[in-house]
Amino acid sequence: MNLDNSAVLADEHAMEAACFGAGLPPDAERELRLAGATYQHDQIAETHLFNALALAPWHIAVHIGLYRFYFYKGRLHDALRVALRCLDEAAQRIGVSKDWHVVRATDAEFNSYDAILPRFYLFTLKAYGYLQMRVGNLDEGRAVTEKLLELDPQDKLGGKVLINVLDRVGTDEYDD
Repeated sequence: MNLDNSAVLADEHAMEAACFGAGLPPDAERELRLAGATYQHDQIAETHLFNALALAPWHIAVHIGLYRFYFYKGRLHDALRVALRCLDEAAQRIGVSKDWHVVRATDAEFNSYDAILPRFYLFTLKAYGYLQMRVGNLDEGRAVTEKLLELDPQDKLGGKVLINVLDRVGTDEYDD
């Protein structure tokens, strides 16, 4: 993924539009649509997603599509890899460390809904933390979610919900 290769993503408004497919080359859009149409056939759908990725490796909508495919198919380790790539790319785009451990709230406009790239970073950080929890890496998931709350102290993205779930692990009557 190399978002720097496209003038389409030159500013944050273009990035927001790109999340919804703006600027996606027609051939890549066709591949994404075919992936959706063949969703029930894993290998065929994944091939279309990889084709879209080959046609538009810089476009965020392609990566979101690949992430969602893996997530909804229960391929959480694959989704985790995509989330980590997106997190690295978002960090590069907003000029913060690729090591999320050292990112600080003052490093970017994390508290602004209008700052699309920092917001995308936070959403991706949340997805990464959630997936860590889902694959059983509870300590890593907690650490990531605590970082999310440090960067989003008003909890606009709902990180506290994830912490609350972690705090209840093993205590609810529904846990086995």
